[in-house]
Amino acid sequence: MSKITQAQDQNPLASVDEWEDDLLVRYPDADAIAAGRDTAAYRNYEATLKDTVREFYRLQHINQTYDFVLQKKEQYLKFDKKEMSVWDAFDFLNQLVDDSDPDTDLDQFQHLLQTSEAIRADGRPDWMVLTGLFHDLGKVLCLFGQPQWAVVGDSYPVGCAFSEKIVFSEYFTDNADHCDPHFNTKYGVYEPNCGLDNVHMTWGHDEYIYHMMKPYLPEEALYMLRYHSFYPQHRENAYSHLMTADDHRLFKSVALFNPYDLYSKSPEIPDWNKLRPYYEDLVAKYLPATLKF
Repeated sequence: MSKITQAQDQNPLASVDEWEDDLLVRYPDADAIAAGRDTAAYRNYEATLKDTVREFYRLQHINQTYDFVLQKKEQYLKFDKKEMSVWDAFDFLNQLVDDSDPDTDLDQFQHLLQTSEAIRADGRPDWMVLTGLFHDLGKVLCLFGQPQWAVVGDSYPVGCAFSEKIVFSEYFTDNADHCDPHFNTKYGVYEPNCGLDNVHMTWGHDEYIYHMMKPYLPEEALYMLRYHSFYPQHRENAYSHLMTADDHRLFKSVALFNPYDLYSKSPEIPDWNKLRPYYEDLVAKYLPATLKF
């Protein structure tokens, strides 16, 4: 198994959400959810942000190998770290308050609530509202001791050649899989159009919450959860050779979901006292009393 590259700081971002802040720099196009908003003013950072994001991706691209992903799945998909109610889980997540985000002073739960409320306001199905509420819950991995590069970041397949369309792709030259003939061809360990359910994605919060929610949410919701960070495909179309026609159909759900995540942040704090009965009923409709993390 390849060794993890050691660095003086395995967490170069000021917070795990600094990666999301960089997305609007790379993908600034506003969708319908952003209509009427000054999206160009959403992210206003000093130029030094690029250095932290670059270092983050250097670590991610070096360390996210096929063996690493299999190891993390074995470690975390047993869901034996903690058992708690959904609401206790959100309290746990709120230990990751983002002090660096210039767009909002809200905690993690309030950002998720803004996302779900934007989805709800557009009359989307209630399972999609719940997906908005849950899409970043996998960031609890940081609280289990995982470094940032194993929690957030653009996601992509491992076990096959890394696309040049992945951000900062130059850092893959130091990834052990880059020179391994088992992994560095177009298809690697996979077959043409094998389907994304047969593909191992980089390990992070979206992969983790996707597996956790498998028993509870419809397929469209699971695609939203697993692939909302898969920008090399839904923005660059770099991995169609691994996808089936059904994958392409379900990716329309991902395209529908992403603008709500990117453009729903607002200084306006959701009134949880008014919203709580609705969300308590919604969670009870789809999920058990406690979840295993």
